[in-house]
Amino acid sequence: MDILVIIVIVVCLIIIIGTLIHMYNNLVQLRNRVKNSYAQIDVQLKRRNDLIPNLVETVKGYAGHEKGVLEEVTKARTGVMNASTVEETSAADNQLTGALKTLFAVAENYPDLKANSNFQQLQGELTETEDKISYARQFYNDVVLKYNNACQTFPSSMMAKIFGFKEETYFEAPESEREVPEVEF
Repeated sequence: MDILVIIVIVVCLIIIIGTLIHMYNNLVQLRNRVKNSYAQIDVQLKRRNDLIPNLVETVKGYAGHEKGVLEEVTKARTGVMNASTVEETSAADNQLTGALKTLFAVAENYPDLKANSNFQQLQGELTETEDKISYARQFYNDVVLKYNNACQTFPSSMMAKIFGFKEETYFEAPESEREVPEVEF
């Protein structure tokens, strides 16, 4: 009977240790997915940042007196490039998106610019990149949700606390973009 008790205790210990190892490894994998998905946002932001100088130069040729808009786009681009946290990147990205909207609105006033094939190609690439950024943000937030759930739910929350796993921040839209736009006819 003593050998049976020892076997049961050893099996229980193996199950407990296996469960703890599984929880720890799951937290590590989720944390790494969060980092990877944030890096994917960075890749798309870099691609957009690389397109912007070409777009600004193209617009400059047609709308040189729109200097304030061009400076705003350049300043916002620099903000994105210098951001180091999710919060800073999110805020800078939102500022750049707003500046680009203004730039495209200005471009509407210049028919020759709108007809320029270089401008159309850059605008198309930028639109495609914006779509990829949007998807990357959504994917990042989905991964952060899974990771934060693992950090908050029992029993993995105990493992997260013991090993210092911290919750991650979501990539959020600014308050101004959450408001429903007013439409008047």
